[in-house]
Amino acid sequence: MEVVIVPDATAGGELIAEAIAALLSRKPDALLGVATGSTPLPIYQALAAKVRSDAVDASRARICQLDEYVGLPPGHPESYRSVVLREVIEPLGLSEKSFMGPDGAAEDVQAACEAYDAALAEAGGVDLQLLGIGTDGHIGFNEPCSSLASRTRIKTLTEQTRVDNARFFDDDIDQVPHHVITQGIGTILDSRHPVLLATGEGKAEAVARTVEGPVASIVPASALQLHPHATVVVDEAAASKLRLADYFRATYEAKPRWQGL
Repeated sequence: MEVVIVPDATAGGELIAEAIAALLSRKPDALLGVATGSTPLPIYQALAAKVRSDAVDASRARICQLDEYVGLPPGHPESYRSVVLREVIEPLGLSEKSFMGPDGAAEDVQAACEAYDAALAEAGGVDLQLLGIGTDGHIGFNEPCSSLASRTRIKTLTEQTRVDNARFFDDDIDQVPHHVITQGIGTILDSRHPVLLATGEGKAEAVARTVEGPVASIVPASALQLHPHATVVVDEAAASKLRLADYFRATYEAKPRWQGL
């Protein structure tokens, strides 16, 4: 696991956008896994700016969802399909044909989960999977004590996660669904390059437990330690509880630039 400490969220977004641009230059039709929420917005903004300036050609890129609420219609403004279309697909100038995600409104949710896992494999696998992290260490919606071998499935949200997400529903927790479809931890680990971005002091404890603690289902993100090419990008606030912060800074500073992110 590589840990990169950046000054702030903007710098983190720019760094990851550069990595995506480099990937698209090598593989124009790369499958990019995207996360929702406020944390990855600097990534999408930086990448869209590169597209507008012709610094990168994203016209053949493919986009896939990390998770989706169960029970919200696809057109609901806070369905993750709508969010991805609004924050990623449209700014990058892509069409819905480049986009794939699980069907949270399916009558048979379990079948929809299995179909999405199969679709990712059939698409050749995810080349770069963006991740955020919850205050309890969850990635995707793999809450604490999720199986580290789990596949795409339905999960029940913890009360804390519903509280955290209520801000997207007019601060009304009663509007936040209780269930989601999420890529499992095993599915996430199938991606060729998982990249986690964490910003703010509120994520510091989760980051420390993810990076420096034992691999344990109580901290789902710690499973990234098992991946041969996982990257964790954190701002100074989110890095504030890392005991090895100085080591991480030194190793990144000494890293050959040709290696990229």
